[in-house]
Amino acid sequence: MKIEEIKFDEQGLVPAIVQDARSKAVLTLAYMNKQSLKKTLDIGETVFYSRSRQELWHKGETSGNTQEVKSIRYDCDQDALLVQVVPAGPACHKGDYSCFSESLTGTDATPKENRYQILDQLQSVLAERKATLPEGSYTSQLFQEGVDRIAKKIGEEAGEVIIAAKNDDAEEIALESADLLFHLLLILTDRGVPLDNVLAVLEERHS
Repeated sequence: MKIEEIKFDEQGLVPAIVQDARSKAVLTLAYMNKQSLKKTLDIGETVFYSRSRQELWHKGETSGNTQEVKSIRYDCDQDALLVQVVPAGPACHKGDYSCFSESLTGTDATPKENRYQILDQLQSVLAERKATLPEGSYTSQLFQEGVDRIAKKIGEEAGEVIIAAKNDDAEEIALESADLLFHLLLILTDRGVPLDNVLAVLEERHS
């Protein structure tokens, strides 16, 4: 990435859209100047420019809610950045996973023509749980117990699917398969692997 190619505005700033690399959820919109962009590239964590305080702002420096940078892209006009990150906590100062928690339309219904969107939505929820670790959450507990515990659950759920299949019970197979898919998405999220990566492998194998 060549910083010289970025078109900063008259104030020396460029908007940076921050996206969770795992769930693809948009976390926040912030601004960077040349100095903050260079520092972001140097340390591998997001550093923004605060327009209100007029100073550099290392996200999570005091709160611990840092954002590990996975990639930075710029748009076709070279005047906006897309920063993909793995967050270590909430992105919003209100404590929310994303700053975009309010809906103008009042609905987030899944369109019937995209019946597999639930997988994207589920990974988004799991990424939020991984970042915020809310108390009393089953997924938070598994994330805290670590990869060995999650892997054990996958083995247990896979066994349940096999039993359901041998019982030739369609409803039981669907229920147990849902549990298996959930825990598979859980370990993908825990290891920082987007579902898109898995789908890309499938597409490559069957193209």
